[in-house]
Amino acid sequence: MNLGSLLKPEAVKLVGSITSKKRLMRDLSEIASSCYGISVDDAVDALQDRESIGPTGVGDGVALPHARIDSLDRVVGVFMRLERPLPFEAVDRQPVDLIFALFAPEDSGVAHLRALALVARALRDEDVRRKLRSNDDAAILHAILTGEQAIKAA
Repeated sequence: MNLGSLLKPEAVKLVGSITSKKRLMRDLSEIASSCYGISVDDAVDALQDRESIGPTGVGDGVALPHARIDSLDRVVGVFMRLERPLPFEAVDRQPVDLIFALFAPEDSGVAHLRALALVARALRDEDVRRKLRSNDDAAILHAILTGEQAIKAA
C-alpha cells in the first residue's frame, strides 16, 4: 500500500477558506462522492460520528479525519490544503490547514489502520508539510504526497 493507491489526483484540492468543521466534513464528503462514488450523506455522517469520539487533529496543522463506509471495496483518500487554517480541536490546540481524509470499507480492519498509519507518517515529515504549504497547484500537491518524499516518510 502506498499513498498513490489511496489518492486520485482529482481528490486533491486547494481551498481558500472553510468557515467551520462541519462545512469541512461536507466538502471532504462531496469530493469523495465525486471521485469514489460515496454517498455524500453517508460520508458526512460517518466522519462526524468518528469525530464525536475525539478530534482527529493530530498536531502541526494536520488533521486525519477517517470513516468507514459500507459501499466501499477499498480504502480511499481525499486531501485538502486550506489557505486559511481552521480551528479543529487538535491535540496541540493549533488550527489545521492540511487535511487527509480516509474512507474505508466497513470490514477493512487492518487495511484501514495501515492506511491511517501510512498517511500519518507521511504528514509527520516536516519537509513534506513545508512543501505542501508552499505549493498552490493541486497536481503538485498530489505529486508531493505520492512521490518519493512521502514514500520515504512512510
